[in-house]
Amino acid sequence: MSLPALVRRRIANVRRYGRRKVRQINRWSRKSVQLALLLGGASLVALVSLGFAHLADLALEWNRAWVGHAGWLAFIVLPCGLAALRWLTMRFAPYASGSGIPQVIGALSLPPGPGQGSLVSLAQTVWKIPLTFLGMLAGASIGREGPSVQVGAAVMLAWGDFWKRRGVRLRGFHANELIAAGAAGGLAAAFNAPLAGVIFAIEELGRGTVLRWERLVLIGVLAAGFMVVAVAGNNPYFGAFGGRPLAEHMLMWVLICGALNGALGGIFARLLGKGAAGAVPAAWRGWVREHPLGTAFVLGLVVALLGMLTAGTVYGTGYGVAAGLLSGQPGVAPDGFGLAKLAATVASYWAGIPGGIFTPALTTGAGVGHQIWALAGEGVDQRVLVLVSMAAFLAAATQAPLTASVVVMEMTGSQPMLFWLLAGSMLASVVSRQFCPRPFYHLSAGRFRRQAIVEAGRASKAAAGRAMADQAGRPENARATPPSGAK
Repeated sequence: MSLPALVRRRIANVRRYGRRKVRQINRWSRKSVQLALLLGGASLVALVSLGFAHLADLALEWNRAWVGHAGWLAFIVLPCGLAALRWLTMRFAPYASGSGIPQVIGALSLPPGPGQGSLVSLAQTVWKIPLTFLGMLAGASIGREGPSVQVGAAVMLAWGDFWKRRGVRLRGFHANELIAAGAAGGLAAAFNAPLAGVIFAIEELGRGTVLRWERLVLIGVLAAGFMVVAVAGNNPYFGAFGGRPLAEHMLMWVLICGALNGALGGIFARLLGKGAAGAVPAAWRGWVREHPLGTAFVLGLVVALLGMLTAGTVYGTGYGVAAGLLSGQPGVAPDGFGLAKLAATVASYWAGIPGGIFTPALTTGAGVGHQIWALAGEGVDQRVLVLVSMAAFLAAATQAPLTASVVVMEMTGSQPMLFWLLAGSMLASVVSRQFCPRPFYHLSAGRFRRQAIVEAGRASKAAAGRAMADQAGRPENARATPPSGAK
């Protein structure tokens, strides 16, 4: 082979190698951009969740202050406040009512379009933050974790749409994946529980919906949770659990806690699913449906009465009571606190205001566990019964036992108790189905889904009507001049 031919061959090899490396670098660059955009969206979800948590803590602090100063004001503040919040929700953000998790599940069951977008619209969902803040300030028995799920879904979907409009697409991320990643990331950030966010996405959001579990979705969920851990620290939400499994009859107590909380949680979920109109006698249902503000006012009086009977412990999330019971403090919860908290949460939810049930359900379970301990006597560790009951009641309310167990484990730092939490949660979920066969979140999601479909159909018909009116209003085109040879 001549020298020039050898040189040309070497040059050709170098060019091919260079082109191959350029293609590899381009692929790496695209993947890096995708990952950077995903982490950017997860960071936004985490920051919004942190801000929401700060506002919620502030609302609870101010509520304790005014209740401690003049508790009788609850009979004015709560009915008027719930009626006003109901009006604001109906007027400005009808899809922001309630927990927020049913809206996300409903959106995941719809194809991309106006119907899906309305359930997780950032313009409506952003109202959930101030309205939940005001509800907690007034004393409604609500939490921020469910709203954080809907807000996280709306933020992530808006983030993806923002870059899509600028020609940058998140490969592997369609609308459903963005919604799921943001929703589960919102839960992980709200509870400071990254693993619980992943379990929630798989067990709750993936139930009955079509989701492609790309690894980037799970990375986004974990990233949101870990970013909160990096900013706020790895501190369990309810503090570190100091108990250990009982030396004697542990299985018996887990079965008792699981069965009792399963029955109460199933009744709780059934009441939430039926709504105020479905639970009252048939003669009153028409009035309840036609007077939502009056219904919210009456329910506010109910919550105020329950607060007076329990020294204000049923207001807000009930975090302080649950944390005290988990640490074994005496005299934290009044007698009947668990049932009173259950009733206050149902009344607050029926009022139709924004607010979640996650933390109130955990607090209700803590109250039920405390009551079981009071009946059992001093020979049993109160902290263990309270912990198992928290997971069992949440599992019964949501029929998501894995999520409930992992959430409670991460929120209390009780990893050695995970087996017993799972056992109690599985039993409670089975018992709950005897009272509420369909999971509450999915039952409520069906209603939001139907509402979104109807509203999207109306909007489509209205747009078509306007287009036809515009077409009819235009001047008619001049008739074509007949050919010169035509007679």
